[in-house]
Amino acid sequence: MKIKCDVCKTEYNLPTTTSGEVRCAVCGHMWVIKNKTHRSGLMVFFASLCALLAATVFAVAVIVTSRHDNPGERPLVAVINDIQTVTNDDNTQLVVTGTVTNRSDDIYAFPDLVIVLYGEDGSPIVRQRFMPSATFLDVGQSVGFTHRLSGSFPGVKRVAVELMNMEDKK
Repeated sequence: MKIKCDVCKTEYNLPTTTSGEVRCAVCGHMWVIKNKTHRSGLMVFFASLCALLAATVFAVAVIVTSRHDNPGERPLVAVINDIQTVTNDDNTQLVVTGTVTNRSDDIYAFPDLVIVLYGEDGSPIVRQRFMPSATFLDVGQSVGFTHRLSGSFPGVKRVAVELMNMEDKK
């Protein structure tokens, strides 16, 4: 190991196991050398592996706890893909198309759907229930829907689709 006197900058070569107080032969300055401990490569690998495992567990825990669309809580998901306004000579129609997807590991009965038109203040203006074309959704299956609402809908700011619960059908 190479050491250098802090005062006169004289360099010395000492064995790596040297530790304790040393004196410069040129200027007489004294200082303490501490023996550097060498970490085993296996210990460094093990510590790195533990840190990687801890980071992975933390990341998975954050993802799982922050996930709001857990398939267990919402096995069926309805999404609007397109909204068009079709105007004929005698009326105006709002055509809503979308899909319903079964994200669970079970077969589900296809619920009735509700198209909701919301106003500027966030309150529903129109709620219209309709029956889908399918009766059951198989595991991972997606089924499209199209629904036409006739009439005039001034002040509509948002359109949403909801799945009717079995309790809502009563």
